[in-house]
Amino acid sequence: MAGLPKRQARAIIPLAMPKFGIEEEVFITEPERPSLRSLYYLAKLLAKNPRFYYTHSAHNFTRGKDLKNGLMSGVEISTAICSDPDAVVDDLARRRADLASVTSGLIVPVGHLLDIDTPSNTCAIHVHIGEVADKRRLYNNLLHFLPVLCLFTINSPMVSGSYFGQSYRMHASFAIGPIQKDWAIRFQDVILSKRLKTIELRVCDACWDLTRIRYLLRAISAIANLDEDLDPNKERYNALRSKICRYGLIEETRPLLDELRSLADFPIELLTRTASDELYEVYASQGLLGAYSALDNAYRHGVFEPRNIVVKKTSQFAPAILGFAGYFIPRLPFYAIKGLLEM
Repeated sequence: MAGLPKRQARAIIPLAMPKFGIEEEVFITEPERPSLRSLYYLAKLLAKNPRFYYTHSAHNFTRGKDLKNGLMSGVEISTAICSDPDAVVDDLARRRADLASVTSGLIVPVGHLLDIDTPSNTCAIHVHIGEVADKRRLYNNLLHFLPVLCLFTINSPMVSGSYFGQSYRMHASFAIGPIQKDWAIRFQDVILSKRLKTIELRVCDACWDLTRIRYLLRAISAIANLDEDLDPNKERYNALRSKICRYGLIEETRPLLDELRSLADFPIELLTRTASDELYEVYASQGLLGAYSALDNAYRHGVFEPRNIVVKKTSQFAPAILGFAGYFIPRLPFYAIKGLLEM
């Protein structure tokens, strides 16, 4: 595959003022599995800032055969709309602090829980890009770099307690998939969002590391300001996708890495030693709760190290009822409108 010479400069000409938004999904475990107590935390978050979190938070339930492992999946927070990639990551940090302040469970930002096999039970970072001069150009140019962009936060190394590779979520989740002919079909790796009219990058796993997310947003911003049409080469991406899920950065995509680094500066080590690699190392040495406590510690405090946790046996019934009454029911009109817009 032809690529640019390493580190060759390329002009970035701002054609408009792209706007950015981030939707972040995370599990809240008690301590190993999510529970309906997550709805109680969302109710507290909504009460903290009703005007903002009525439309900037959400919940997910497990589906189908995965229900045997529990009803609750992840929760979601989203940022304000920002015109600067660093500003939107700064806003995400504030949203994380709000969620952490109302949550006593372990906040686990990972693509797929480590000890089970539940393809409908996954968490992601979705990046929305809007107000660009040419949405089709942006979509195609993101596709061009997609084999590398997904690696910034790739973070799903396990299934059923066994090592899978870089992302079991990317491999198995129903909510994403190979690129199709229609760019508005919802469950693929990058789409035109019918509801928000943005280009939505859906492939990225949930990740604790704000530094990785910051470099991802800077790279996306540089791509959004490119004054040229790149070959989307979706056939290449679809052909390599399963290999990327297993191995991350592969020889076939290294020229793309050099090409992307001609647009946006970032440490190559972010992609050669991924978040998935870091998480698996902690799991291998500290076990499941050690890994989840490290993820929680990093999400709350920016320190990816296990911490001591006290496991308390508490009833889930009362918090679940309060969560349904204080969060789920008040937001039913929003769910209905959102569902109609996404059809």
